Order: sequence, then structure tokens, then C-alpha cells
Amino acid sequence: MIQVLLAEDERIFRKGVVASLAMAPEIKVVGEVETGLDALNAIPRLSPDLVLMDLNMPVMGGTEATRRIKAAHPDVKVVILTVSDLDQDLFEAIKAGADGYLLKKIGPEELANAVRQAFQGDSPLSPAIAGKVLKEFRQGHASVGAPPAEPEVLTARELEVLQLATQGYAYKEIGTKLFVAESTVKNHMRHIMEKLQLRNRSEAVSYALRNRLTEN
Repeated sequence: MIQVLLAEDERIFRKGVVASLAMAPEIKVVGEVETGLDALNAIPRLSPDLVLMDLNMPVMGGTEATRRIKAAHPDVKVVILTVSDLDQDLFEAIKAGADGYLLKKIGPEELANAVRQAFQGDSPLSPAIAGKVLKEFRQGHASVGAPPAEPEVLTARELEVLQLATQGYAYKEIGTKLFVAESTVKNHMRHIMEKLQLRNRSEAVSYALRNRLTEN
């Protein structure tokens, strides 16, 4: 069971998300809050696996809440769910440690799939957002995650995993392409993040694109 905490100040939209996720038997919304601060405070009590986080909320917005949650509870996934497709909001959320970024026009099945992907360690992005991320990082305009001065050298297999990750493949799909188990792919990604001193897959992909690690 994937336990989800929903941080959203618009009650009508919040109830719609809860109803949508209720159709997925392996996903359970364990709490609803209206501010980022409430989300931060609710985590020790509710122990969610994942937080669906709006950006624009009273008291504490989603970006600051994400930053504090990832610092205090690094194992908790945070996926932004917002109306904003502004570059500044997107890249600030990623820098804060967000594990995914979705626009609110997403459909119920897509939302459930995104929750599953984030829970499994992938980084779900709405198509329009994915395009922005790839464009910005390839052009070197964005800066997410401070690169270490002398990163450890990645192995050939780790570079293969990273290259496929930058192309948007999920861990299971990467495993199929490389003829290895999904768990093996996750281990490779964990080693990649440790070597590059990064916090999550989003940062690893961003780092790879920015530094052209996967180019021949």
C-alpha cells in the first residue's frame, strides 16, 4: 500500500484528487492538509510514503515545504501537483528536492501512475514539464544540485543506466533494455547518486544533462 499525504488548499480540487486515487486499490490517502507547514508537521504522525504538494498555499508554500521535508525526512517522496508551468517554479521545486512535477490538468489514471512511479523511485513529469527540463538542462541554463568538485568516475553500466534515465525510461523499462532486474537498476542509480553527491533521480538526470555525462 502506497500511503499518500495530500497538501492542497483548494478543497474542491483536494476532494477530486482523493476520489481519483481511491480508484487505485494500492494507493491510500492517509491525510489531507491545507498548508505546507501542516504537511511538514503531519509526516511524523501519518508516516506517508509520498506527499502530493501544491505550490501556492498559505502559511508555507510547497517549495519551502518540500525543502524542509526532504531535509527532515529524505525517504519521503514529494511530487508537486500544481497549475504553474513557470520555469522559475519548476526549477526551484527541483532544487528543493521534489521527486516529480505534475500539472493539475493530469487525468486520474495518469495521476495514479505518477504516484506509483515516484514510489518506485522514478521522477514523474507532465509532458510539457519534461520538455522544459530537457531543453533547459541541455542548454545549460538551469542549475539544480551543486556538482561536486571531483565526482567519482561512473562505471560503463552506470552511464548506460543514467543515459536511459535521461531519456525518461522507468526503472523497469531500463532493466528490460539492459537485461537486468529492476532491483539491479535501482542499485546502480543509488550508486550514481552517492558518487555524484545528489539526492534523487531528478537531480541525477539534471546533472547528467548539464554536464553531458551520457554523450559520446
